[in-house]
Amino acid sequence: MSTTDFHSASPVHDDESPRTGRNRGPQFEPAHPLAKAPVSTPPPTVDGFVKEFLHELNSNQGVSLENSSVNDQYMALAQTVRNYLMARWLETERLQRQEPHKKVAYLSAEYLLGRQLGNNLLSSGLIDIAEEALRQCGIDFAVMRAQEVEPGLGNGGLGRLAACFIDSLATMNVPCVGYGIRYEYGIFRQTFVDGKQVEQPDNWLALGCPWEFPHPEHAVQVNFGGRTETTTDADGSEKTEWIPDWNVLGVPYNYMVPGYLNGRVNTLRLWSAQATKAFDLQIFNSGDYADAVRAQTFAENISKVLYPEDSTPQGKELRLQQQYFFVAASLHDYIHNTLEPDFDLHKLDERIIFQLNDTHPVIAVPELMRILIDEKGFDFDEAWEVTQRCFAYTCHTLLPEALEVWPVELLGRLLPRHLELIYQINDAFLEAVRAKFGNDEMRVRRMSIIAEHPTRSVRMAYLATVAGSKVNGVAALHSQLLRDKVLPDFNEFWPEKFTNVTNGVTPRRFVRLANRSLSSLISDSIGSGWVTDLERLRELEPYAEDPEFRAAFRQVKRTNKVKLARLLEQRDGIVIDENHMLDVMVKRLHEYKRQSLKMLHVVTLYNEIISGRLDPATLQGRTVLFGAKAAPGYKMAKDTIHLINKVAEVINSDERVQGKLKVAFPANYNVTLAEKLIPAAELSEQISQAGMEASGTGNMKFALNGALTIGTDDGANVEIREKVGDDNFFLFGMTEPEVSALGEKGYNPAEYYEKDERLKGALDLIASGAFSDGDRQVFEPIVSNLLYQDRFMALADYASYLEAQERVEKYYADEDAWTRSAVLNVARSGYFSSDRSMKDYIREIWHTQPVM
Repeated sequence: MSTTDFHSASPVHDDESPRTGRNRGPQFEPAHPLAKAPVSTPPPTVDGFVKEFLHELNSNQGVSLENSSVNDQYMALAQTVRNYLMARWLETERLQRQEPHKKVAYLSAEYLLGRQLGNNLLSSGLIDIAEEALRQCGIDFAVMRAQEVEPGLGNGGLGRLAACFIDSLATMNVPCVGYGIRYEYGIFRQTFVDGKQVEQPDNWLALGCPWEFPHPEHAVQVNFGGRTETTTDADGSEKTEWIPDWNVLGVPYNYMVPGYLNGRVNTLRLWSAQATKAFDLQIFNSGDYADAVRAQTFAENISKVLYPEDSTPQGKELRLQQQYFFVAASLHDYIHNTLEPDFDLHKLDERIIFQLNDTHPVIAVPELMRILIDEKGFDFDEAWEVTQRCFAYTCHTLLPEALEVWPVELLGRLLPRHLELIYQINDAFLEAVRAKFGNDEMRVRRMSIIAEHPTRSVRMAYLATVAGSKVNGVAALHSQLLRDKVLPDFNEFWPEKFTNVTNGVTPRRFVRLANRSLSSLISDSIGSGWVTDLERLRELEPYAEDPEFRAAFRQVKRTNKVKLARLLEQRDGIVIDENHMLDVMVKRLHEYKRQSLKMLHVVTLYNEIISGRLDPATLQGRTVLFGAKAAPGYKMAKDTIHLINKVAEVINSDERVQGKLKVAFPANYNVTLAEKLIPAAELSEQISQAGMEASGTGNMKFALNGALTIGTDDGANVEIREKVGDDNFFLFGMTEPEVSALGEKGYNPAEYYEKDERLKGALDLIASGAFSDGDRQVFEPIVSNLLYQDRFMALADYASYLEAQERVEKYYADEDAWTRSAVLNVARSGYFSSDRSMKDYIREIWHTQPVM
């Protein structure tokens, strides 16, 4: 362990050490003594911050305060905050080079970071100082925060989890580098046209990003295509060379990842693709201007958008290009730019663990083998032994279609050397399977990394499982199902390899920053230590019985609802009643998450009221708020969005339900909106089919902010219910074994439709054209899907769900009881901190140590 002066710094991390070209240059001692000295950042004061801010405004933006635009002011503010963090960042990297410790390299195709300004101010302890400094300059801090465009570098829980994890590792003083892709447009910006989702480019870089540090001088060449040639040396040993057809450059962009008030700043390194030869002057001069820049356009496509639509062969190939591009650049960066030139790669696992965040980065396994064998001279067995110690794999799904499979034809054409190595890995593995189980060829076929049917393909989850030192699921139920149903043969072969690490969320962003009123109430009651030790929220339990505390807690929730109402009116033109129960379902749109079941509940309420079967006077006012994006090629998901919006149009304009029921669907749900919506929510909808959701993290964020959950026993819902107590959770629906039993028996959704008058009424109302201007064909695919397929058994759980919603209705009417349960949800959710998740990874998988 080493002790750090957090205000000192010296020459930089990986990308700041002296270089020649794209490789490590000669190491030297700087001649001038000041070059060796730590750079000190004086403790910030309001006056000092004002001075730095005005300096940045004048010197970097080139404007005076009175002539500056809002964007000028935001950029200057960001650069001022960046400067305060800079010395700590440089010092963190200097100490890592001076005294190397084992590091986590987190490989993820997504990082849903959210806005950086508030988080960086919080981590550096500068929020109050910055707000006062800006006030003295006549600038509204809220306007500055609103000016920032969040990077759209993730699609949902996977990317947000990655961001939470690197935040926690920095806060816990664990050396870590995150690796990913700097998507130029990221995930799309969602708009609605006549209720239908329309995807627009998310040009998040249009006004510049002050938080990134580009290093084009450290670009890495990444090869594709071509062929391999094998030659035999004089001693009889074979050597294989990959002769690629084409290549691109991976340009690193570094982001700071500050720990909370501890002085450590880790690094997130995102790669942008550029052409090795971006511009052909001869072709340009010949008059073919488009062809002159064709190579640059082709290369830049690799990092253009997150998850290109892959229903076409070109889309599939581009996805594989993306995945190999970022892992190849990342492995090269670590091995060639971070390790000492003479480091013994046989001991690589003593310095690094590469964590594979789902199957997207699994192509890193044969890439490391290629480096060790083809570039470093290892034999296959040596390389494989090292590789197996250097990787761990997190599986985030139970859906077979979400476990990536790449056709052999595509992989062989794009990465011929890697396919050869995968075949070798598979041969060695199947030999071990036969040695343990005999000539059980059916087992061998089931476990083979290479699938023979329907198309000869590489099963990436199997490759990750074979190569990984550990394989983990992300909730207790998910990990058990992973062992029992998804990878049972592998669990039998390697029972010690499988473990569980339940997901978590960072309390810094999602409570301390997003819900400042609740944070103040908690800290005033139990102190501020909970921000880095979330289990201390348990100390709030006695306050659930304190009437004054409950009243203060209700006021916090009401204040947050008022803030959300104001935001939605400004942002979307949506008007909501802050006196309503706020019933929220926000998550990626997928059939297994069952937004359709929530929609059936809404339509049922509406139908029961307008038919006279339900007296609206008996109901609590309720606003149902959806937030979701559908994958561009996922028709059923997009149809569901259309239905929700058209149902909202009808309900919100019908005077018969005014004051009792409203539906809101703000477009383009993202982290920024989540930080306003989650603190205001009162009912959290976590209603996926049991056995389908790996974990969920939205459920954790809502509970930590005092929303009660209505949910199935699925994913982390199981653990949330166990922690907060059955009395503070609205459970409904079949269990996973019951779902399996019904599937085996034969599920006929139409039977449920015929037996339940309310369900029949809701589906008939949709089918009648009531929400589609009388056109019965518009939503016929949704109705038919539910009646004749209903893969995720929404109709089977419908009656139980409505019964649970009736319990919600009655309980919400008892203000004190509801508030008591809300306080207990907060007090008992400390387990769901990403800090705890990181401790579990460290103990069970990584075996790294904090460096103070």
